[in-house]
Amino acid sequence: MTSTDHGLRPLLPDDAEPAVVPAPPASPRTVTLAVSALATALLGAAALVLPTAYAVRMPGPTEDTLGTQTVGTGDDVREEQLVDVEGAPTYPSTGELRLTTVSVGGGPVSDVFAADALLAWASPARAALPASVVFPQEVTREEQEEQSAAQMTSSQEAATAAALTELGYDVPATLTVAGAVEDAPAAEVVAAGDVIRSLDGQAVASYAELLDLLSGVTPGDHVVLGVERDGQERDLAVTTTEGDGRAALGVYVAADYDFPLDVTIKIEDVGGPSAGLMFALAIVDELTPEDELAGAVVAGTGTIDVDGAVGRIGGIVQKLRAAERDGADWFLAPADNCPEVVGAVPDGLRVVKVASLAEARDAIEAIGAGEADGLPTCS
Repeated sequence: MTSTDHGLRPLLPDDAEPAVVPAPPASPRTVTLAVSALATALLGAAALVLPTAYAVRMPGPTEDTLGTQTVGTGDDVREEQLVDVEGAPTYPSTGELRLTTVSVGGGPVSDVFAADALLAWASPARAALPASVVFPQEVTREEQEEQSAAQMTSSQEAATAAALTELGYDVPATLTVAGAVEDAPAAEVVAAGDVIRSLDGQAVASYAELLDLLSGVTPGDHVVLGVERDGQERDLAVTTTEGDGRAALGVYVAADYDFPLDVTIKIEDVGGPSAGLMFALAIVDELTPEDELAGAVVAGTGTIDVDGAVGRIGGIVQKLRAAERDGADWFLAPADNCPEVVGAVPDGLRVVKVASLAEARDAIEAIGAGEADGLPTCS
Protein backbone atom coordinates (compact mmCIF):
# COMPACT_ATOMS: atom_id res chain seq x y z
CA MET A 1 0.00 0.00 0.00
CA THR A 2 1.27 3.39 -0.79
CA SER A 3 0.23 6.79 0.42
CA THR A 4 0.21 10.03 -1.37
CA ASP A 5 1.83 13.03 0.31
CA HIS A 6 0.37 16.22 -0.99
CA GLY A 7 2.67 18.35 1.11
CA LEU A 8 5.12 20.63 -0.59
CA ARG A 9 8.72 19.48 -0.54
CA PRO A 10 11.84 21.08 -1.97
CA LEU A 11 12.81 19.60 -5.30
CA LEU A 12 16.27 18.39 -4.28
CA PRO A 13 18.18 15.20 -4.83
CA ASP A 14 18.12 12.71 -1.97
CA ASP A 15 20.31 13.80 0.98
CA ALA A 16 21.15 17.09 -0.75
CA GLU A 17 21.44 20.29 1.30
CA PRO A 18 19.50 23.37 0.18
CA ALA A 19 21.55 26.11 -1.29
CA VAL A 20 22.20 29.02 1.07
CA VAL A 21 22.16 32.46 -0.44
CA PRO A 22 23.97 34.94 1.80
CA ALA A 23 22.12 38.18 2.68
CA PRO A 24 23.65 41.35 1.44
CA PRO A 25 25.65 43.21 4.09
CA ALA A 26 23.73 45.91 6.00
CA SER A 27 24.54 49.45 5.08
CA PRO A 28 26.05 51.73 7.73
CA ARG A 29 22.84 53.77 7.77
CA THR A 30 20.73 50.67 8.48
CA VAL A 31 23.04 49.67 11.33
CA THR A 32 22.85 53.17 12.81
CA LEU A 33 19.04 53.24 12.66
CA ALA A 34 18.77 49.79 14.23
CA VAL A 35 21.12 50.68 17.08
CA SER A 36 19.31 53.98 17.65
CA ALA A 37 15.92 52.25 17.76
CA LEU A 38 17.20 49.66 20.22
CA ALA A 39 18.77 52.32 22.42
CA THR A 40 15.59 54.38 22.37
CA ALA A 41 13.51 51.35 23.33
CA LEU A 42 15.86 50.47 26.17
CA LEU A 43 15.91 54.04 27.46
CA GLY A 44 12.10 54.25 27.28
CA ALA A 45 11.73 50.99 29.19
CA ALA A 46 14.22 52.14 31.79
CA ALA A 47 12.45 55.48 32.19
CA LEU A 48 9.19 53.72 33.06
CA VAL A 49 10.79 52.14 36.12
CA LEU A 50 12.78 55.16 37.32
CA PRO A 51 11.46 57.19 40.29
CA THR A 52 9.95 60.57 39.40
CA ALA A 53 9.32 63.82 41.27
CA TYR A 54 5.57 63.25 41.12
CA ALA A 55 2.98 62.18 43.67
CA VAL A 56 -0.08 60.15 42.71
CA ARG A 57 -3.48 60.40 44.36
CA MET A 58 -6.00 57.58 44.00
CA PRO A 59 -9.27 56.60 45.70
CA GLY A 60 -8.62 55.18 49.16
CA PRO A 61 -10.77 53.06 51.48
CA THR A 62 -13.95 54.38 53.07
CA GLU A 63 -15.20 53.64 56.59
CA ASP A 64 -18.68 53.86 58.12
CA THR A 65 -18.31 56.16 61.15
CA LEU A 66 -21.49 54.62 62.56
CA GLY A 67 -20.03 51.12 62.27
CA THR A 68 -16.85 49.21 62.97
CA GLN A 69 -13.42 48.90 61.41
CA THR A 70 -11.54 45.63 61.02
CA VAL A 71 -8.17 46.00 62.76
CA GLY A 72 -5.30 43.72 63.71
CA THR A 73 -3.74 40.77 61.92
CA GLY A 74 -3.70 37.00 62.27
CA ASP A 75 -5.27 35.77 65.48
CA ASP A 76 -5.69 39.37 66.66
CA VAL A 77 -8.18 40.41 63.97
CA ARG A 78 -11.16 42.16 65.55
CA GLU A 79 -13.90 44.71 64.92
CA GLU A 80 -13.69 48.04 66.74
CA GLN A 81 -16.37 50.71 66.91
CA LEU A 82 -15.19 53.87 65.18
CA VAL A 83 -17.23 56.26 67.32
CA ASP A 84 -18.32 55.28 70.82
CA VAL A 85 -20.24 57.59 73.18
CA GLU A 86 -20.76 56.98 76.89
CA GLY A 87 -22.51 59.08 79.52
CA ALA A 88 -25.80 59.56 77.66
CA PRO A 89 -28.34 57.35 75.85
CA THR A 90 -27.32 56.40 72.31
CA TYR A 91 -29.51 55.20 69.46
CA PRO A 92 -28.95 52.89 66.48
CA SER A 93 -29.08 53.96 62.85
CA THR A 94 -30.11 52.02 59.76
CA GLY A 95 -27.90 54.04 57.44
CA GLU A 96 -24.20 54.68 56.93
CA LEU A 97 -22.01 57.77 57.24
CA ARG A 98 -18.84 56.93 55.31
CA LEU A 99 -15.68 58.96 55.67
CA THR A 100 -13.60 58.94 52.52
CA THR A 101 -9.85 58.82 52.06
CA VAL A 102 -7.18 59.25 49.42
CA SER A 103 -4.24 56.90 48.95
CA VAL A 104 -1.11 58.88 48.13
CA GLY A 105 2.24 57.74 46.79
CA GLY A 106 5.34 59.82 46.17
CA GLY A 107 7.43 62.29 48.13
CA PRO A 108 8.59 60.86 51.46
CA VAL A 109 5.93 58.11 51.39
CA SER A 110 7.01 55.93 48.44
CA ASP A 111 8.48 56.07 44.95
CA VAL A 112 6.29 56.99 41.99
CA PHE A 113 7.59 55.66 38.69
CA ALA A 114 6.97 57.11 35.26
CA ALA A 115 4.56 54.27 34.48
CA ASP A 116 2.54 55.17 37.60
CA ALA A 117 2.38 58.82 36.58
CA LEU A 118 1.30 57.94 33.03
CA LEU A 119 -1.45 55.68 34.39
CA ALA A 120 -2.65 58.46 36.70
CA TRP A 121 -2.77 60.99 33.84
CA ALA A 122 -4.84 58.55 31.80
CA SER A 123 -7.33 57.76 34.59
CA PRO A 124 -10.20 60.06 35.63
CA ALA A 125 -10.02 58.56 39.14
CA ARG A 126 -6.35 59.40 39.72
CA ALA A 127 -4.18 62.47 39.68
CA ALA A 128 -0.44 62.97 39.20
CA LEU A 129 0.95 66.14 40.76
CA PRO A 130 4.42 67.43 41.53
CA ALA A 131 5.38 65.96 44.90
CA SER A 132 6.27 69.45 46.13
CA VAL A 133 2.59 70.41 45.78
CA VAL A 134 1.39 67.49 47.90
CA PHE A 135 4.15 67.24 50.50
CA PRO A 136 6.06 69.97 52.33
CA GLN A 137 9.66 70.27 51.23
CA GLU A 138 12.34 68.29 53.06
CA VAL A 139 9.90 66.29 55.20
CA THR A 140 10.78 62.70 56.06
CA ARG A 141 8.29 59.85 55.99
CA GLU A 142 8.32 59.72 59.80
CA GLU A 143 7.65 63.44 60.06
CA GLN A 144 4.84 63.18 57.53
CA GLU A 145 3.20 60.35 59.49
CA GLU A 146 3.55 62.24 62.79
CA GLN A 147 1.99 65.35 61.29
CA SER A 148 -0.87 63.35 59.80
CA ALA A 149 -1.54 61.60 63.13
CA ALA A 150 -1.52 64.93 64.99
CA GLN A 151 -4.00 66.38 62.51
CA MET A 152 -6.28 63.37 63.00
CA THR A 153 -6.21 63.78 66.80
CA SER A 154 -6.97 67.49 66.57
CA SER A 155 -9.75 66.75 64.09
CA GLN A 156 -11.37 64.25 66.45
CA GLU A 157 -11.33 66.73 69.33
CA ALA A 158 -12.80 69.49 67.16
CA ALA A 159 -15.47 67.09 65.85
CA THR A 160 -16.47 66.13 69.40
CA ALA A 161 -16.63 69.76 70.53
CA ALA A 162 -18.62 70.81 67.45
CA ALA A 163 -21.07 67.90 67.71
CA LEU A 164 -21.79 68.35 71.42
CA THR A 165 -22.16 72.11 70.97
CA GLU A 166 -24.57 71.48 68.06
CA LEU A 167 -26.65 69.30 70.41
CA GLY A 168 -26.79 72.01 73.07
CA TYR A 169 -24.12 70.77 75.49
CA ASP A 170 -21.76 73.19 77.21
CA VAL A 171 -18.18 72.30 76.31
CA PRO A 172 -15.84 74.10 78.72
CA ALA A 173 -12.24 74.47 77.64
CA THR A 174 -9.01 76.01 78.80
CA LEU A 175 -7.81 78.15 75.89
CA THR A 176 -4.07 78.66 75.63
CA VAL A 177 -2.23 80.84 73.14
CA ALA A 178 0.06 78.60 71.10
CA GLY A 179 1.52 81.48 69.10
CA ALA A 180 0.60 84.47 66.99
CA VAL A 181 -0.09 84.73 63.27
CA GLU A 182 2.91 86.23 61.51
CA ASP A 183 2.60 90.02 61.08
CA ALA A 184 -0.64 90.14 63.09
CA PRO A 185 -0.83 93.02 65.61
CA ALA A 186 -1.30 90.45 68.41
CA ALA A 187 2.24 89.20 67.81
CA GLU A 188 3.52 92.31 69.60
CA VAL A 189 1.56 91.73 72.81
CA VAL A 190 0.63 88.05 73.34
CA ALA A 191 3.01 85.31 74.41
CA ALA A 192 2.88 81.56 73.89
CA GLY A 193 1.42 80.01 77.02
CA ASP A 194 -1.00 82.86 77.80
CA VAL A 195 -4.27 81.40 79.09
CA ILE A 196 -7.28 83.32 77.76
CA ARG A 197 -9.69 84.32 80.53
CA SER A 198 -11.82 87.13 79.11
CA LEU A 199 -12.56 89.41 76.15
CA ASP A 200 -13.60 93.00 76.78
CA GLY A 201 -14.35 92.11 80.38
CA GLN A 202 -16.59 89.13 79.50
CA ALA A 203 -15.45 85.79 80.93
CA VAL A 204 -14.44 83.16 78.37
CA ALA A 205 -14.96 79.55 79.43
CA SER A 206 -15.17 77.84 76.05
CA TYR A 207 -14.11 78.28 72.46
CA ALA A 208 -17.74 78.81 71.50
CA GLU A 209 -17.99 81.72 73.95
CA LEU A 210 -14.82 83.30 72.53
CA LEU A 211 -16.19 83.05 68.98
CA ASP A 212 -19.56 84.41 70.09
CA LEU A 213 -17.92 87.46 71.66
CA LEU A 214 -15.79 88.03 68.56
CA SER A 215 -18.90 87.88 66.35
CA GLY A 216 -19.87 91.30 67.71
CA VAL A 217 -16.50 92.84 66.84
CA THR A 218 -15.69 94.50 63.53
CA PRO A 219 -12.36 93.39 62.02
CA GLY A 220 -9.74 96.03 62.82
CA ASP A 221 -11.37 97.06 66.11
CA HIS A 222 -9.38 97.06 69.34
CA VAL A 223 -10.30 94.61 72.09
CA VAL A 224 -9.01 93.90 75.57
CA LEU A 225 -7.85 90.32 75.91
CA GLY A 226 -7.65 89.14 79.50
CA VAL A 227 -5.01 86.45 80.00
CA GLU A 228 -3.21 84.65 82.77
CA ARG A 229 0.56 84.72 82.36
CA ASP A 230 2.95 83.17 84.87
CA GLY A 231 0.17 83.05 87.43
CA GLN A 232 -0.76 86.72 87.04
CA GLU A 233 -3.79 88.31 85.36
CA ARG A 234 -3.05 90.74 82.52
CA ASP A 235 -5.15 92.84 80.17
CA LEU A 236 -3.70 93.05 76.67
CA ALA A 237 -4.80 95.59 74.05
CA VAL A 238 -5.15 93.68 70.78
CA THR A 239 -6.09 94.96 67.34
CA THR A 240 -8.24 92.34 65.61
CA THR A 241 -7.70 91.06 62.09
CA GLU A 242 -10.06 89.45 59.58
CA GLY A 243 -10.42 85.70 59.25
CA ASP A 244 -13.13 83.92 57.26
CA GLY A 245 -15.09 87.15 57.02
CA ARG A 246 -15.16 87.90 60.75
CA ALA A 247 -12.99 89.42 63.44
CA ALA A 248 -10.08 87.30 64.64
CA LEU A 249 -7.50 87.77 67.36
CA GLY A 250 -4.61 86.77 65.13
CA VAL A 251 -3.43 84.04 67.49
CA TYR A 252 -3.31 80.26 67.40
CA VAL A 253 -5.36 78.78 70.23
CA ALA A 254 -4.88 75.33 71.75
CA ALA A 255 -7.97 74.09 73.56
CA ASP A 256 -7.96 71.62 76.43
CA TYR A 257 -11.58 70.49 76.48
CA ASP A 258 -13.58 69.25 79.44
CA PHE A 259 -16.14 67.19 77.53
CA PRO A 260 -19.45 66.48 79.32
CA LEU A 261 -19.61 63.03 77.68
CA ASP A 262 -16.98 60.38 77.09
CA VAL A 263 -16.52 60.24 73.30
CA THR A 264 -13.95 57.79 71.92
CA ILE A 265 -12.96 57.78 68.26
CA LYS A 266 -10.74 54.94 67.03
CA ILE A 267 -9.48 54.51 63.51
CA GLU A 268 -6.33 52.93 62.12
CA ASP A 269 -4.29 53.66 59.00
CA VAL A 270 -6.04 56.97 58.38
CA GLY A 271 -4.56 60.39 59.13
CA GLY A 272 -5.13 64.04 58.41
CA PRO A 273 -7.96 66.41 59.32
CA SER A 274 -10.51 65.73 56.58
CA ALA A 275 -12.68 63.18 58.45
CA GLY A 276 -13.82 65.79 60.99
CA LEU A 277 -17.24 66.39 59.48
CA MET A 278 -18.15 62.71 59.27
CA PHE A 279 -17.01 62.06 62.85
CA ALA A 280 -19.13 64.98 64.08
CA LEU A 281 -22.19 63.72 62.18
CA ALA A 282 -21.74 60.25 63.68
CA ILE A 283 -21.71 61.69 67.21
CA VAL A 284 -24.85 63.72 66.48
CA ASP A 285 -26.57 60.68 64.94
CA GLU A 286 -25.75 58.40 67.88
CA LEU A 287 -27.05 60.91 70.44
CA THR A 288 -30.39 61.65 68.75
CA PRO A 289 -33.31 59.19 68.89
CA GLU A 290 -34.43 59.86 65.31
CA ASP A 291 -33.19 57.53 62.59
CA GLU A 292 -32.04 60.45 60.44
CA LEU A 293 -30.61 58.40 57.58
CA ALA A 294 -33.44 55.86 57.32
CA GLY A 295 -31.16 53.40 55.52
CA ALA A 296 -29.40 55.88 53.23
CA VAL A 297 -25.68 55.54 52.55
CA VAL A 298 -24.08 58.98 52.73
CA ALA A 299 -20.38 59.60 52.24
CA GLY A 300 -18.55 62.85 52.71
CA THR A 301 -15.47 64.77 53.71
CA GLY A 302 -14.44 68.07 55.24
CA THR A 303 -12.40 69.51 58.06
CA ILE A 304 -14.36 70.93 60.96
CA ASP A 305 -13.75 73.71 63.45
CA VAL A 306 -15.07 73.68 66.99
CA ASP A 307 -17.72 76.19 65.88
CA GLY A 308 -18.96 73.73 63.25
CA ALA A 309 -17.47 75.40 60.16
CA VAL A 310 -16.67 72.87 57.42
CA GLY A 311 -13.40 73.46 55.59
CA ARG A 312 -11.84 72.59 52.25
CA ILE A 313 -9.86 69.36 51.76
CA GLY A 314 -7.59 67.85 49.11
CA GLY A 315 -8.31 64.97 46.75
CA ILE A 316 -12.04 65.58 46.40
CA VAL A 317 -12.18 63.89 42.98
CA GLN A 318 -10.63 60.69 44.31
CA LYS A 319 -12.97 60.75 47.31
CA LEU A 320 -16.01 61.01 45.06
CA ARG A 321 -14.80 57.91 43.20
CA ALA A 322 -14.18 56.05 46.46
CA ALA A 323 -17.69 56.88 47.67
CA GLU A 324 -19.33 55.66 44.46
CA ARG A 325 -17.21 52.49 44.49
CA ASP A 326 -18.30 51.64 48.04
CA GLY A 327 -22.02 52.05 47.47
CA ALA A 328 -22.79 55.62 48.56
CA ASP A 329 -25.75 57.36 46.94
CA TRP A 330 -25.01 60.78 48.46
CA PHE A 331 -21.88 62.82 49.10
CA LEU A 332 -21.44 65.80 51.42
CA ALA A 333 -18.82 68.14 49.93
CA PRO A 334 -17.33 71.28 51.51
CA ALA A 335 -18.64 74.39 49.78
CA ASP A 336 -15.09 75.57 49.12
CA ASN A 337 -14.39 72.40 47.10
CA CYS A 338 -17.29 72.95 44.70
CA PRO A 339 -15.18 74.24 41.78
CA GLU A 340 -13.32 70.90 41.75
CA VAL A 341 -16.53 68.87 42.06
CA VAL A 342 -18.24 70.26 38.96
CA GLY A 343 -17.81 67.83 36.09
CA ALA A 344 -16.16 65.17 38.25
CA VAL A 345 -19.17 63.47 39.88
CA PRO A 346 -19.49 59.75 39.04
CA ASP A 347 -22.81 58.54 37.65
CA GLY A 348 -25.28 57.63 40.36
CA LEU A 349 -23.77 59.84 43.07
CA ARG A 350 -25.53 63.01 44.22
CA VAL A 351 -23.44 65.74 45.82
CA VAL A 352 -24.70 68.14 48.50
CA LYS A 353 -22.81 71.35 49.27
CA VAL A 354 -22.30 72.09 52.98
CA ALA A 355 -20.48 74.86 54.82
CA SER A 356 -21.30 73.94 58.42
CA LEU A 357 -22.19 71.01 60.65
CA ALA A 358 -25.72 72.40 60.98
CA GLU A 359 -26.15 72.33 57.19
CA ALA A 360 -24.76 68.80 57.00
CA ARG A 361 -27.13 67.67 59.75
CA ASP A 362 -30.09 69.21 57.90
CA ALA A 363 -28.93 67.44 54.74
CA ILE A 364 -28.85 63.93 56.19
CA GLU A 365 -32.26 64.49 57.80
CA ALA A 366 -33.68 65.58 54.45
CA ILE A 367 -32.08 62.62 52.68
CA GLY A 368 -33.52 60.17 55.20
CA ALA A 369 -36.95 61.76 54.94
CA GLY A 370 -36.93 61.59 51.13
CA GLU A 371 -37.01 65.38 50.88
CA ALA A 372 -33.58 66.02 49.41
CA ASP A 373 -34.58 67.55 46.07
CA GLY A 374 -34.11 71.09 47.32
CA LEU A 375 -30.67 70.57 48.89
CA PRO A 376 -27.87 72.82 47.53
CA THR A 377 -25.45 71.28 45.06
CA CYS A 378 -22.14 72.35 43.58
CA SER A 379 -23.55 72.91 40.08
